[in-house]
Amino acid sequence: MQRRHFLQATATTLATGLATSASWAQGPSGAWPDKPIRLIVPFPPGGGTDTTSRLVAEKFTTLNQWIVIVDNRPGAAGNIGLDAVAKAAPDGYTIGMGQASNLAINPALYTKMPFDPLKDFSPIVQIAEQPVVLVVRQDSPFRTLADFIKAAKAKPGEFSVGQAGSGTVGHLAGEMLARRAGIQALQVPYKGAGPAMNDLLGGQIPLYFGNSVSVMSPLSAGKIRALAITSAKRLPAMADVPTVAEQGYPGFDATTWLGLVGPAGMPTPVVNRINKEVVAMLGRKDVQDKLAFEGSVSVTGTPQQFAAFIRAEHAKWGGLIREANIKLD
Repeated sequence: MQRRHFLQATATTLATGLATSASWAQGPSGAWPDKPIRLIVPFPPGGGTDTTSRLVAEKFTTLNQWIVIVDNRPGAAGNIGLDAVAKAAPDGYTIGMGQASNLAINPALYTKMPFDPLKDFSPIVQIAEQPVVLVVRQDSPFRTLADFIKAAKAKPGEFSVGQAGSGTVGHLAGEMLARRAGIQALQVPYKGAGPAMNDLLGGQIPLYFGNSVSVMSPLSAGKIRALAITSAKRLPAMADVPTVAEQGYPGFDATTWLGLVGPAGMPTPVVNRINKEVVAMLGRKDVQDKLAFEGSVSVTGTPQQFAAFIRAEHAKWGGLIREANIKLD
């Protein structure tokens, strides 16, 4: 009799637990989400990360009727915003737009990190990849990458190259190019792509190494000119822009990427629900066209695949940074 009662109680508890777990992912009519979701963007408005994040938030709202609030938390090459994600309650109501800089590059650059990128997050889904583009104003005397390299060799340290922040792929792309080309250039970090682009257009800096999303609009408007793109292959949206590798530096490849993460310990059903909705979203032609127009290439996969990708990128960039002995405080 006691054994039967024990088995009945265990079955009831298990059924209740499964029902509760399932209810997490039911959506507006179930337990989650029954309040606004905060999407933390670790860079300021106007840059590439912000643009893609707002596209995701917009589609969450129009396609799923979720209330998503974009919360820009710039600073420290994305560390400040991602730290807020890491320290949030793991209930699915705070997620963040992680990227190569704060999840794979910064741990090797900074002597102290406010979070562990491999332990303090729940990887949800990769969203896009974006190469970095070296751009100048339309009135710049530099018309090709070779023009800039020649001038930089003639006047070491005189030319400033802006980037969206210390530790971003733009920063490392600039360092890699300087080493490969044998030049000295002054790296100028900004708190995001928007401020860097403003200073380029305003004449405060002569060059900017920014991700493709942040340069697409002024490039299309004819305000700037692209000298080179850092991916291994040309970007379809910028088919006339040659790669750095094509211009005398074979093997040159520096690409940033974006993906959603949450605090460690997020309920698996919620992680899977968000992943499922993003994968469906990225399968839509209007979203793919929008990303392509902005200079991104959509990428999807499972949470497990994204976690493995983060680990691989963490090892790749960490090895390069340690070899080059680049450090930030």
